Amino acid sequence: MKNKIALVALILTSYLGTAQVQVPQMSTKAKIEQVVGLTDISIEYTRPNMRGRSVFGDLVPYGRMWRTGANVNTIVTFSDDVVIDGKTLKKGKYALYTLPKAESWDVFFYANTNNWGLPETWDDSKVALKTTVKPIPLNRNIETFTLAFSNVNIDGADLEISWEKTMVAVHIEVPSEKLALASIDQVLAGPKATDYFASAQYYFSINKDMNKALNWINQAIEMSGAQVPYYFLRLKSQIQAKLGDKKGAIETAKKSLELAQTANNADYIKMNKDSILEWSK
Repeated sequence: MKNKIALVALILTSYLGTAQVQVPQMSTKAKIEQVVGLTDISIEYTRPNMRGRSVFGDLVPYGRMWRTGANVNTIVTFSDDVVIDGKTLKKGKYALYTLPKAESWDVFFYANTNNWGLPETWDDSKVALKTTVKPIPLNRNIETFTLAFSNVNIDGADLEISWEKTMVAVHIEVPSEKLALASIDQVLAGPKATDYFASAQYYFSINKDMNKALNWINQAIEMSGAQVPYYFLRLKSQIQAKLGDKKGAIETAKKSLELAQTANNADYIKMNKDSILEWSK
């Protein structure tokens, strides 16, 4: 009996030592994603509630920097360079900080995103962009702090920051025309050398129409000019060998080997040497 009691006590102690109480968080995590034109914008943030409290000018004092949310940094990510208030903000991740005031808000995109709340020491050199916007009074209470995108079109969108009876909006311009024209030029210019290489590599991998694969890899090599990658030549040698042209495969493999040695790529050096030895038998 004593042994059974001791065993139960041991199991209970082990369970209590590893178990974690799970309770709902007062401020919940959220993530929003929005495609604006051809640009992806995402925001990860934590949403506090009013819970009967007075917010701006009290819980969030005027004239004091605010983390713009709760807990860890609110992080905004842009897939392309954007323009805010006539200034370019480079693509990447930024912490969103604000300085609320009665008549205006300063909005900061801060390059260091690894803070719990505000940085221990504010560094002006890490402010990638600052803009000033006017607060808009609302005719109803927003109980839960909210970030959202509105007025979304192909050229931009408004990032709205709303809580209590206040909203501010930051207009974000995206480079849709620049990206679209670049895409059009690229596609209409025809396939790139890497496109021909990928096509030849796929055909080789599934053992489908080696003559077509050889034609594609030859086009890739021709388009590369004097800067032919050694892995292009490696693939050509493999295709030639599969077509039964071992003499041509050896010649191509030797060229690939020379370039691989120049690049000091041990893997391709070994693969080419092994293939040359095999095809020479």
